[in-house]
Amino acid sequence: MKIGIPKEIKDNEGRVGMTPAGVAEFVKHGHEVYVQHTAGDNSGFSDKEYEDVGANIISGIENVYKIADMILKVKEPIKQEYDLVRKGQLLFTYFHFACDKPLTDAMIKSGAICLAYETVQKDDHSLPLLIPMSEVAGRMATINGTYYLQKTKGGKGKLISGVPGVKPAHVLVLGGGIVGEAAARQAAGMGADVTIADISLPRLRQLAIEMPVNVHTLYSSEHNIRKEIKISDIIIGSVLIPGDKTPKLITRSMLKEMEPGTVLVDVAIDQGGCFETSHPTTHSDPIYIIDGIVHYAVANIPGSVPNTSTTALTNATLKYAIALADKGWKQACREDSALYRGLNIVEGKVTFEAVANVWGLKYEKVKL
Repeated sequence: MKIGIPKEIKDNEGRVGMTPAGVAEFVKHGHEVYVQHTAGDNSGFSDKEYEDVGANIISGIENVYKIADMILKVKEPIKQEYDLVRKGQLLFTYFHFACDKPLTDAMIKSGAICLAYETVQKDDHSLPLLIPMSEVAGRMATINGTYYLQKTKGGKGKLISGVPGVKPAHVLVLGGGIVGEAAARQAAGMGADVTIADISLPRLRQLAIEMPVNVHTLYSSEHNIRKEIKISDIIIGSVLIPGDKTPKLITRSMLKEMEPGTVLVDVAIDQGGCFETSHPTTHSDPIYIIDGIVHYAVANIPGSVPNTSTTALTNATLKYAIALADKGWKQACREDSALYRGLNIVEGKVTFEAVANVWGLKYEKVKL
């Protein structure tokens, strides 16, 4: 199979779809790999490193799409790429269709096979291709929230750890999944007083046992959230419903109950965000302020640490990508139910029920 790895063109996206180590595995399996010139530069991987493991370096993103049977990317295709996607071409990347109607329409029109990292799901409901980026995003959510808590950045002017005689900042994490756990651990390690909220009592019990002593658990309800936001300095939204839009846990009216300078970090923005006032931002223009509340809603948080992120993502995606290349997407999805669940759009048909429901489209189960 011919594998294409284009350069990411989303704003300040430094990641690349595969490391040289990953490319070497494809070559070992007898596949041809075409990497766009300088695609790996921002992640710290040179063209020469790719060439040394057997990749072909080609110029122009249109040439990568033209030659490849399977496209390996990090982020969803953006408008400039829509017309490059071919009928029958397999795209293996993050899509987040439930919050992007133009992308959904474009991929339906393309006739391509869209297999989404974020909905590849094992029988135990874990999301193996979302986990590594969630771990990065959770840690970075706390780091970025701490940065914007500075008075000079619009925040309250608090040091997250406090100092002897001065209390640390209070961090509220909404959602106890992979992102939430990573964010809470990072905040705890920096010395904050942390509360993590979730609706799953078994998950809260697990977190209560495993977390540091400065992390407290809370059952997530509107009443409890309203009480907690009044004393919170950083609020991190990390709620996820795989493939579907995220529920809005904090409404605009609730902003008035917060202290001015409170920082909201919406890690769920890829799936629509869990704050009513959230809208996607970029690394070049990451924040905005509403009612005195700082909003950070960058849609590709891990892109700011691309070397770590690309390596972690390749570690997770490689075995699935190799299976798709070795067997073809139909056979690979027949043999692996996790990959099968990743199919979102197939040859013009919406094959992931949540995406169909969000946009009022016909859902058609994939027949392999």
